[in-house]
Amino acid sequence: MPDLRWARRDIKSVGLLAQALAKRAAADAGAQEAWMVEDGFVTEGASSTAFIVTDEGIVTRAYSQAVLAGCTGAALTALAEESGLSVIRRAFTVAEALAAREAFITSASTLCQSVVRIDGQTVDDGTPGPVAMRLRTLYIDFARRTAV
Repeated sequence: MPDLRWARRDIKSVGLLAQALAKRAAADAGAQEAWMVEDGFVTEGASSTAFIVTDEGIVTRAYSQAVLAGCTGAALTALAEESGLSVIRRAFTVAEALAAREAFITSASTLCQSVVRIDGQTVDDGTPGPVAMRLRTLYIDFARRTAV
């Protein structure tokens, strides 16, 4: 989906029309989530943070005014780095995501969920990847240890 939102996406707001329309378009296309794209680069999901796994490591957009800094994504990034996984903060394209070893999203409601198809095309072999599955386990274990 083209990213039509305002310039300060890092501020949580009730003005979520673009995200709501993107979620609707995703559902109409048989998908769970939409990735917002601006100038050819993925900014974030309509209600998630977007990640890919390449030979360089886990790639996600750097925090800026262009994205909302997701709490779950930040926690998973910290857990990944503590586990020795490399996290690179840079923009990536949809084409790069399609060529990646894995893609996944994070959010409070999905935790860490593999993306197996983008625009009807499979990512790698079309099955959940080991990095995303490992991060999901790390996050759940962390949440259980810190639950009050």
